Amino acid sequence: MNMLQLERMKNDNGFIAALDQSGGSTPKALASYGIPKEAYADEAEMFQMVHEMRSRIMKSPAFTKERILAAILFEKTMDLKVDGKYSADYLWEAKGILPILKVDKGLLDLENGVQLMKTIPDLDALLARAKERHIFGTKMRSVIKEANKTGIKAIVDQQFEIGKAIAAAGFMPILEPEIDIHMANKQAAEAILKQEIIEHLKALDANCQVMFKLTIPEVDNFYEEIIQHTNVARVVALSGGYSRKEANEKLAKNHKLIASFSRALTEGLNVDQSEEAFNNLLDESIQSIYDASIM
Repeated sequence: MNMLQLERMKNDNGFIAALDQSGGSTPKALASYGIPKEAYADEAEMFQMVHEMRSRIMKSPAFTKERILAAILFEKTMDLKVDGKYSADYLWEAKGILPILKVDKGLLDLENGVQLMKTIPDLDALLARAKERHIFGTKMRSVIKEANKTGIKAIVDQQFEIGKAIAAAGFMPILEPEIDIHMANKQAAEAILKQEIIEHLKALDANCQVMFKLTIPEVDNFYEEIIQHTNVARVVALSGGYSRKEANEKLAKNHKLIASFSRALTEGLNVDQSEEAFNNLLDESIQSIYDASIM
């Protein structure tokens, strides 16, 4: 692992831009950007259009290392180029922003109130490619929909098992056991999740560093014990469907919890905007998320 990059992730101010919409979420992301399904004929055209959207964001003068620590990339994005450089190289060499790769392959059906990750086939081969593409870390998502102890334990077990393998391969793993913001007993689920995470952290090797991407909690600073843990490089928050305004307000109440927003980051951006209008809106969005992240 690049120690300069690790120190930046652990100590610098800023937040993580999530630009990792997968095949399932890309049509919705493009629609929000003003590109309907009728505008592309197949998956190849769809991914090309979303790469153009992501490239426009990355190349914007508003997208700077002073406010953005890292960007999460979809696997296809890792193998595409921005201004003649592979996406990860462009982020780090041109922008000073750490490249992170989404490695999960989607979710299983609901069981015990949760959706575990599908098996990640050929993870070793994917990590080997990520090393060639100069990726710093990885991210993988599972979802909690009920305060079910059996299900939540299964999610944390799975996240840590794969996360330890990723860390052993030289990457910073971001474990993302997302709690659905719409669930009725969200606070109870957070209590179970926190306890499971702490128990797993106790068993980690002292030299193993991980990160977490968690839903903003109902109780302010609820994850402080995790944030302060010696095995934890950083804890970031997902917007989870909240508007940017609401996500920022909630985030600002949680000390040292920083953003890793996707929909909240790109809210309001449109393919037909002039470069000036696009960059100005992105600048306002980035500044508001940065301000909430350093409270």
